Amino acid sequence: MTRSGDEAIDRAAARAEHTRGKNIPVLPDLPLPDDTANLREGPDLHPGLLGLLPLVGVWRGDGEGRDPVAGEDYHFAQQIIVSHDGGNYLNWESRSWRIDDDAKFLAPDLRESGFWRIGEDDTIEVLLAHAEGWIELFYGKPLNQMSWEMGTDVVITSATGTKAGAAKRLYGLVEDGDLAYVEERADSDGEFFPRLSAKLTRYIG
Repeated sequence: MTRSGDEAIDRAAARAEHTRGKNIPVLPDLPLPDDTANLREGPDLHPGLLGLLPLVGVWRGDGEGRDPVAGEDYHFAQQIIVSHDGGNYLNWESRSWRIDDDAKFLAPDLRESGFWRIGEDDTIEVLLAHAEGWIELFYGKPLNQMSWEMGTDVVITSATGTKAGAAKRLYGLVEDGDLAYVEERADSDGEFFPRLSAKLTRYIG
């Protein structure tokens, strides 16, 4: 069913009642602008980042993963923090943990951090470092104002890291305002398989 723009604005405002007053904690006394995940607080968003503006916030939810070593599917929960300090980049931090069928904690899972940038031609650059021991550089484009698609240009594994293949990711804000994404990653034969998918609700911002 198609809803009017006014309805969408009303629903967004209702959701923001629970998130607008929250922000990520900061440590005091640095001579720099604080990172903020709430566009209502802190420094103004750099105008070069308007194409990524809807991503700013803290997102929490759960999803499905495929363990490439065990060859088994599993459930996970996740938090993603997307913040800025007024510079022409977004800070990105993601943590996930495995859960059982009742959403109870089982074990830590994946962790990554990095930066998103977007050029004047709308090319997205995402540089990520993974706790499992690799770094990767994605390039992509916005599909529209609410979705972004990208693929890796290079993946470098450290001497002690877990080997990782090339990856593709698609992020998008869905109709209810949640952030959904899917990741496909290449196996040892270069074939892409579904690695991760999740739907996250805005917690801050």
